[in-house]
Amino acid sequence: MKGFVPTPVPVVDLMVEKLFRGRPPIPTSRLLDPGCGRGAFVDGIVRWCQRHRRPLPKIIGIESDPEHFSFAAERFAGLDQVRIRHADFLQPAEERFDYVIGNPPYVPITGLSPTERESYRRVYRTARGRFDLYLLFFEQAMDLLGPEGRLVFITPEKFLYVDTARPLREMMRRFCVDELHFLDEQTFGDLVTYPLISILEASKRSRPTRIVHRDGRESTVTLNQAASWLPPIMGVDEQPSVLTLGDICTRVSCGVATGADSVFTVRDAHLDPQLRPFAYPTIAGRQLAAGKPLRTLHSLLLPYAVDGKLLPEHKLGRLGRHLFDPARRERLLARTCVARKPWYAYHETPPMDHLLRPKLLCKDITANPFFVPDHEGQVIPRHSVYYVVPGDPHSIDSLAQYLNSPTAQQWLRNHCQRAANGFLRVQSHVLKRLPIPEWLGAARRSPPIRKVVVERQPA
Repeated sequence: MKGFVPTPVPVVDLMVEKLFRGRPPIPTSRLLDPGCGRGAFVDGIVRWCQRHRRPLPKIIGIESDPEHFSFAAERFAGLDQVRIRHADFLQPAEERFDYVIGNPPYVPITGLSPTERESYRRVYRTARGRFDLYLLFFEQAMDLLGPEGRLVFITPEKFLYVDTARPLREMMRRFCVDELHFLDEQTFGDLVTYPLISILEASKRSRPTRIVHRDGRESTVTLNQAASWLPPIMGVDEQPSVLTLGDICTRVSCGVATGADSVFTVRDAHLDPQLRPFAYPTIAGRQLAAGKPLRTLHSLLLPYAVDGKLLPEHKLGRLGRHLFDPARRERLLARTCVARKPWYAYHETPPMDHLLRPKLLCKDITANPFFVPDHEGQVIPRHSVYYVVPGDPHSIDSLAQYLNSPTAQQWLRNHCQRAANGFLRVQSHVLKRLPIPEWLGAARRSPPIRKVVVERQPA
């Protein structure tokens, strides 16, 4: 199965304890393990029943991978209460179960074929945006829960706050989210970032959700909104904001995606003078430093005019000869974008009218978000940098001061997606929602600024 990640035995035992807590199974209980793999959870249920001297429920394990299916079917062949099926869990089903437990596969949309993506979009409400397969497993499992049924899944925690998972959070509001248990980041080694055990009950009895935090603290929260659940889990009582960063900015976006930075990026010390008319100062996220002036060491070669239009190939001149080098051209032709664009175009068309303006820059992944001003509007950020273009260029220093303040920093820590090793992943849709104090509101009432154009003269 794509996305299969073995579950450690201690985690299996912890999840089975939660599954049967206060509600032990009886012989007629029906239990489902979707995507059962080699049978880790089935084995954990057998252990639990033996340890507590309880009869086995009727267990159904579903597995689509032939090798895992064969292993699990042989492993439990001697248990009459256990049936392992070779099937696709995401196909339509009408059964109902008293218990569902499992570790659904983690497969991002990039790991699915175009046919699979479209097929899932037609069937699943959670197959929206850049969805992950585990969201669909959640939806199907909830649909198969019987009255008073209980579901225990271990997944990445991202569904709590990413916009893609908003449909799933909306569906979960019809259930009782009994518990969210955050596990240590290294539970699966480097395979799963920030794992979370979720316990849902098909009950109309509403009650607060028990939170077990990674540091061992416990709390209870009420999750009654489909927006990000992270603020209430973090203990933040938010008031609706009158003004946001998106309100006062012309653009909030990630930087330029060329699809081949190694071809289009040149170290300034090695820049051919004949390429200077096509070269603009550029910076990557790793080159940004908090509290230090903006400093670039590289140039980005643009086959685009200042109005954002792609230059015809016959007007590329020295840049065309540079890109036509066999090794560079081979690298450019290997990109997916060449199926719909000229071979020398960027993966995404750069919005030059916004890029060449005064702006604030920040890393896309960082332990603590920080913002560095580009006062002249000459630096082109690459894809690992987010840029914020204020509507009023004169507010750039005041805006930078606020965005680097403890207030804004705490808000970002409460709302940004978690990356590995305690880092945060900055995203434009989160930045746009960042509350802005009213004293910065004058920026949105300023007239549009004229485009800043960096003049380049041939050497």
